[in-house]
Amino acid sequence: MKEIAASFEQASGHKIQSTVGSTGKFYAQIKNGAPFDILLAADDETPARLEKEGAAAPHTRFTYAIGKLVLWSAQAGLVDDKGDVLKQGRFEHLSIANPKLAPYGAAAVAMLQKLALYGVVAPKLVVGESIAQAHQFVVSGAAQLGFVAMSQVYEGGKLKSGSAWVVPAGLYSPIRQDAVALEKGKGKPAVAAFLKYLQGDKAKAVIRSYGYDL
Repeated sequence: MKEIAASFEQASGHKIQSTVGSTGKFYAQIKNGAPFDILLAADDETPARLEKEGAAAPHTRFTYAIGKLVLWSAQAGLVDDKGDVLKQGRFEHLSIANPKLAPYGAAAVAMLQKLALYGVVAPKLVVGESIAQAHQFVVSGAAQLGFVAMSQVYEGGKLKSGSAWVVPAGLYSPIRQDAVALEKGKGKPAVAAFLKYLQGDKAKAVIRSYGYDL
């Protein structure tokens, strides 16, 4: 977002002020009148719901990225390339984002349940409010490993540090991430310009470089 916003500002003259948090929390804030013009969600359900409820501008919603779930540790060699570390239990804490608020957390729970591992790891779970906090738990050492977004730990197709297992896409529902103009942003030139820019080649190249599919 920082890269895309910077290039958009340079190209358009508009300014972007972004706030990062969980999709579920943003939904509640938007419904309570928060002054947001655009929502870039980590799912496709929340923007569709806001549109249905009249809190988002109709016909502005689109999928800007498809997220990938990764099991990651800041420690080299801890996470193997098949995720068997989950079965072996060689860790004290496993971080996930709150599955009720964050789509990546819901995907992690779905995957663990599909592999019949949820009951095994449940006592070791450390739950963050958002995918950013789940990642921070691993960075800080509060959890030895955690489920994060690929975009947080990969850059240019390479793992930045530690060890990781890219969870096979067939183990969870696709994390389709939608953008939508909100009711407060309807009719604003800067909003229309940014949403158009987000669908352009420059923004797509940045999104792809951080490990998302399009």
